[in-house]
Amino acid sequence: MTLTTHTHITVERDGDVATVSLNRPEKRNALSLEMMRELSEALAAIGADTAIRAIVLRGEGPAFSAGHDLGELLDRDVETYRTIFDTCVGLMARIVAIPQPVIAQVGGVATAAGCQLVAACDLAVASTRATFATPGVRIGLFCSTPMVALTRAIGRKRAMEMLLTGDPIDAQTALAWGLVNHVVPPENLHDATLALARKIASASRSVVAIGKAAFYEQIELDQARAYAHTKEVMTSNALAADAREGISAFLEKRPPKWPL
Repeated sequence: MTLTTHTHITVERDGDVATVSLNRPEKRNALSLEMMRELSEALAAIGADTAIRAIVLRGEGPAFSAGHDLGELLDRDVETYRTIFDTCVGLMARIVAIPQPVIAQVGGVATAAGCQLVAACDLAVASTRATFATPGVRIGLFCSTPMVALTRAIGRKRAMEMLLTGDPIDAQTALAWGLVNHVVPPENLHDATLALARKIASASRSVVAIGKAAFYEQIELDQARAYAHTKEVMTSNALAADAREGISAFLEKRPPKWPL
């Protein structure tokens, strides 16, 4: 197990799973510009590491993330605001772009850009204590960029209700709406998230990467174009060594041996 500490995040590697922790608990892990830059750079580095097969994203302290650091959003010039929101959008895109699945481990509050971060992750596991909200409308700054990931995760009507009222939803509602995959007791949160990460990590890294990329490529296409794209992906995948190994292992009733 190795641990790397940055200014606002920590990165821990345990075998083929990396855990990235937002580390501003005194600020409820508010996403400052510097934190977002550190997080995006760390994810890029992990994404290039072929030994890492899954990533857990969590927050230190009682909150997952309270969203943007509001101290950075008061009385700034237009270029500063553009830089902050460009960096935020780039971070969300980074999560999609890297080959490893990213699992949000949500122990507490995830609001505004923090809720966006959960919605942008490939999967999410939440504690029964977790809550989710996009309350920007209540402070005069509508959660416009969070709505992009949120709408794609839970649909139009539910997202609009969260965005227009600012009201929080609890973990069970987030589960029913599709914002998270699992809800577990707080004491089981890390083990449950890690178990999901390890299950994903047991599959072929290259095949998981192919599947993740194809998922996001087809999701916004109409049905005909989605099938046209994914049949080419499957054809290419079927020619790969990992497909030969996986199918052979299944037919021979043995565990597959994936390349490192």
